[in-house]
Amino acid sequence: MISKLFPIINWSKEYKTEDLKKDFIAGITLAAYGIPVSMAYATLAGLPPQYGIYGYLIGGLFYSLLGTSKQLAIGPTSAISLLIGTTIATMANGDTQRWADIASLTALVFSGLAILAYLLRLSSIINFISETVLVGFKAGAAITIGLTQLPKLFGVKGGGKNFMDSIITLFHQLPDTNISVFLFGIIAIIILLVADKLAPGRPVAILVVIVSIVLISTTSLASHGFTTVGVIPTGLPQLHLPTLRIKDVDGVLPLALACFLLSYIESVSAARTLAQKNGYIINARQELLALGVANAAVAFGQGYPVAGGLSQSAVNDTAGAKTTISLLFASGTIALCLLFLTGFLQNLPTVILASIVLVAIRGLFDLEEIKHLYKINKKEFYVAMIALIGVLIWGILTGVLLAAIITLLLLIKEASRPNVAFLGRIPNTKRYTDIERHPDNESIQGILLIRIESSIFYFNVEYIKDQIWKKINSESDSFKAVILDLNSSPRIDITGARFLKQLFIDLEAKNISLKIAEARSEVRDILRSENLETLLGHISRAVSVDDLVVNTINSNLEAQTNKENN
Repeated sequence: MISKLFPIINWSKEYKTEDLKKDFIAGITLAAYGIPVSMAYATLAGLPPQYGIYGYLIGGLFYSLLGTSKQLAIGPTSAISLLIGTTIATMANGDTQRWADIASLTALVFSGLAILAYLLRLSSIINFISETVLVGFKAGAAITIGLTQLPKLFGVKGGGKNFMDSIITLFHQLPDTNISVFLFGIIAIIILLVADKLAPGRPVAILVVIVSIVLISTTSLASHGFTTVGVIPTGLPQLHLPTLRIKDVDGVLPLALACFLLSYIESVSAARTLAQKNGYIINARQELLALGVANAAVAFGQGYPVAGGLSQSAVNDTAGAKTTISLLFASGTIALCLLFLTGFLQNLPTVILASIVLVAIRGLFDLEEIKHLYKINKKEFYVAMIALIGVLIWGILTGVLLAAIITLLLLIKEASRPNVAFLGRIPNTKRYTDIERHPDNESIQGILLIRIESSIFYFNVEYIKDQIWKKINSESDSFKAVILDLNSSPRIDITGARFLKQLFIDLEAKNISLKIAEARSEVRDILRSENLETLLGHISRAVSVDDLVVNTINSNLEAQTNKENN
């Protein structure tokens, strides 16, 4: 039981000396990448830079004990940081301390939701947000994040209450661009992009940070209007519960829910990708517990919600991480930096953090995938665009909720309009498939063969009924029998069973018989409970569609012969 809760125990039994060396190097590399990125994301969240570092320090430490992914790196992500920043802005009323307290409270509520989902075995919730919606959501988030960082790149104040207002404000401020700041940022972006091409996964950002600090500290650049991060408190974060409670802050629960959904989806997606690459399997349910405990710890350490991002995890993986021990080394390295190197960071220009964010978010906007959606499925393309526009117009929190609602509506729509296939016999076989898709199939005279390709529930029976009667009424030839192939219907509810009973009665009034083939066990049980066997006869799993076709043809021939003899 203990080893199941703490997967690190199982790995430690087979841990090798060479793995320790690889995890050590990967941990230091991850820390070198994570420190500047987490500082940048903290500013995106509207918080002082150290809050991002706290997330990396504590989140990774606790995830390493409970997580099932050996390479996943836990820390602040761009999407969650923007979600925190844009949403809390309306809650904090300009109070910096209240802002930080709400962010920590959000992480604590997040942890409660994650642990509750773990206890209720709700790991399948990841399936309710489609890839299509995520493509649009991430693209909208990338544009929004980029817009928040551009004022820092141009060296202007920025502002604006919404997306369009921010664009207009930035456009009006462009004549006031600080050329020195702008060029400094552009050079940093070029270096980061080139380095990513030539040395992907390497922590080049830390070198850019060090060089920029040295230049600002030792040259006259400081007098050219550069804004720096300022004093970062020395030492480890103080551990205490958030001072606020849920009842003290309107809107913190939906914010935490949105963060939880984003974090879990992003983390599990990244974890599965890395697990497949490295030849093992993750436990999606255990990830709920790991993320819940990690965020609870982060909340105690004054951080804000964290997740497993693919970019930071790719750094960990590329650096050679073999187990979550690399996260322990990363946390140890970050702790040493907090204890001894924070004074060095106070001259870090904010334009460098903006440059790091702008480079980091480019992977969120997947133009090729958007083009692919437009080419192969216009409906899914429009769904992605709705998610994108929702983020831009109504903000990232509403965008997340809109994305979830769209996904559920699409799911309900698809479930309420299942495919009702009308079958024909494959020539020279005893098999039957959709005659519309395979026009060379043979129609069986006087018999309508139907396959309902979904469960039969109260919300789709009307559609199924309409499709069946539409087919019956549109055919010039009269049918003597209707055969329902229920092999593709794994479930049926009471409403569905009563629909079939009424269908039998309505067909019988038109001198058409109804027969059921290949019904599954749970479906047969429900049909028997509604006494359909008294109308249809014995409903057997052993009777195939072809058996009923042959029996019906023979019965019709026998009836025709008797009629002629009489």
